[in-house]
Amino acid sequence: MDVNRIVLVEGVSDRTAVLALAARYGRDLAADGVAVIAMGGATNIGHFVDRYGPPGLGLPLAGLCDAGEERGFCRALDRAGLGDGLDRDGLERLGFFVCVADLEDELIRSVGATALEVVAAQGDIGSFRTFAKQPAHRDETRDQQLHRFLGTRSGRKNLYARALTEALDLNRVPAPLRALLAHVLRRPYVDSSMAGCAALASLSP
Repeated sequence: MDVNRIVLVEGVSDRTAVLALAARYGRDLAADGVAVIAMGGATNIGHFVDRYGPPGLGLPLAGLCDAGEERGFCRALDRAGLGDGLDRDGLERLGFFVCVADLEDELIRSVGATALEVVAAQGDIGSFRTFAKQPAHRDETRDQQLHRFLGTRSGRKNLYARALTEALDLNRVPAPLRALLAHVLRRPYVDSSMAGCAALASLSP
């Protein structure tokens, strides 16, 4: 497949969530010419912008980042000539959207009470309850406990990125994720069949 747009995300779990949500809307991003690339950490943004953006292949870029990495993304895009003193609004105009804490946090809050059902479906409810009773976590909110729990075992973040995304009510998709898909799946990057999908057509930044 020809690639005509690059989406840069921090890690593998972010990539999994983006692809899983697109699939729920009936879209195959690769078939639409959109490559979602996990950078292996936000500090690598400069390298990937140089490789795929104006200094390199010259492809249109978009992406997601955590709130704590926003300034680094702004600086990298500024250096590549895509902005001059970019701020949050400038990032969004380029197609880069910022998660309040990170994408796992966004997904947990959007799924709401159903998140515990997701944990149970993965066979982790006993482990989670044990974790939540630990002195370091017992006074945290359920969402905070879940967020920390996802980072306690290798591969768990990626597993739950898909599971939580598949559990989402499509009327409660996290705003950054919704805006990203609306940005990359608008014309000219998709064909007219997109107009027939009511759920996807409702996406708007």
